[in-house]
Amino acid sequence: MEREPAGAAAGSRSTARKRGWVRAAKKRRRLLPRRGVAGVGGEEARRARHLGVLAGRPAVERCLEELVFGDSQGAEEEELLQRLRGPGKQLDVVTGNLLREDSSDSEVENEAKDNFPPSKKPAWVDDEDEAEEIVDMTHRYRKDMMKSDAEKKLTKENLQKRLQEQFQRSMGGVPFWAQKDKKKARKSENDDDSDEDDELLRKTGNFVSASETLPRDILQMKNCLDANNERPSDAKLRTVQFHPSAQVVMTAGLDRSISLFQVDGKTNPKIQSIHLESFPVYKAHFSADGEQVIATGTHSKLFYVYDMMSGNIIPVQQIRGMQEKFIRRFEVSPDGSLLLLTGTSGYLHLLAMKTKELIGSMKINGKAVASAFSPDSSKIYTNSNEGEVFIWDVKSRRCLNRFTDEGCLHGTCLAVSKNGQYVACGSCSGVVNVYTHDVCLRETNPKPVKAIMNLVTAATSLTFNPTTEILAVASSAADDAVKLVHIPSLTVFSNFPVFRRKLIYLAQSMDFSPRSGFFSIGNNKGKALLYRLKHYSDF
Repeated sequence: MEREPAGAAAGSRSTARKRGWVRAAKKRRRLLPRRGVAGVGGEEARRARHLGVLAGRPAVERCLEELVFGDSQGAEEEELLQRLRGPGKQLDVVTGNLLREDSSDSEVENEAKDNFPPSKKPAWVDDEDEAEEIVDMTHRYRKDMMKSDAEKKLTKENLQKRLQEQFQRSMGGVPFWAQKDKKKARKSENDDDSDEDDELLRKTGNFVSASETLPRDILQMKNCLDANNERPSDAKLRTVQFHPSAQVVMTAGLDRSISLFQVDGKTNPKIQSIHLESFPVYKAHFSADGEQVIATGTHSKLFYVYDMMSGNIIPVQQIRGMQEKFIRRFEVSPDGSLLLLTGTSGYLHLLAMKTKELIGSMKINGKAVASAFSPDSSKIYTNSNEGEVFIWDVKSRRCLNRFTDEGCLHGTCLAVSKNGQYVACGSCSGVVNVYTHDVCLRETNPKPVKAIMNLVTAATSLTFNPTTEILAVASSAADDAVKLVHIPSLTVFSNFPVFRRKLIYLAQSMDFSPRSGFFSIGNNKGKALLYRLKHYSDF
């Protein structure tokens, strides 16, 4: 048996293989449903996809399939190719490689985009916000911003611009903190200063110190707990006075008691309280050294001396050479050596403080309503009910000068400043005239440097603070009738008392602490109101 050559056997096997492929392809062709002829555009797209799939196959296989099937594919084959490619992938028609879509969109995001229709707006978008809102400018809070009657209605945007203009006008221009560009430029220019600022912020301490002189117009003060809060009086307080050296305040009144309280501005604890049987206190006053309290009654010619060092209460019933039915008003000299009693019919009686003996008496025309010592205790000022002021020499008890208080028909009170520079005289009309000391000594009709007319009822209390920067004027005939006067400018502080908050009621007595740190007012409700003056750091 003859054998075929090797080359012929290989060729026959190749031909048989090709024929088998052809028969399988024709069989597959018969099983697939025939498709209709698509349009020109769809034909080109299918051909491009088909060429892309064929690009990854061997050249011989691509050629045979092209000859057998032509340029069209079945629906099943196309679906199979799409599943092989996977969702979100495309096939490069030139190289046959799969291309990814934009990697920034994940499958979850794509699914969410498909679920939300594009026509629906976000929940935070409100159509009413986009519409122009009209604001009524005739409202009482906005009517001052109207420039004309035509601006009774403004849009919200125009109102915002108007508010910005008003703010800039009040600030004198755009404030620096609102200028972003300048703020950044300044920050770059002052990089060297930042180290100093950081050093400042790393330290603690009070970098803002109070001014040496008391500012005018506004008095920085704070309401404190009542000085006699632990023992309020059930009757009118006739006296409230601070101790000359200790942080103590004294109250006395018609409840027949004298009480001492420690002043701290928070709790003000009670130190001591004494009761005087059947003796409603008209006035009480510390001695100059602060070791004694002198108290007079409303309808009695005797008075009491309370020695705080020994705790004894000494009654002074009769003073030889003095004939008075009642003793109410009195003054203690600043040097502590004299006691001045105001008698009836214009008499003034001068007593020695230690022995309570009569030294001498003085008399004025009319009735003496108020008296005060000069700071050096060398002179006595006395105001009469006829509107005249008498100045006495203490040593000789001689009248140095007598002058008429301008415009006064009936004098009510008097006060001398602690530095001896000013004399204040009050009248029944509520006018308080402030004079300089030198003018009062020279002239009989001096002109006041200031006439304070803020009271509409009779002035009953006048008190200078120790630094002669504040003059407190008050009237016991009207509620909240208390004014504080700035002496350097002779103007009234506008923030005292607080309007629409009735707290003071009828002021009976007033006093400043030794270094003006506190101010107290005794009223007819039995309370000693206490205020902290923030300008002064000491008690």
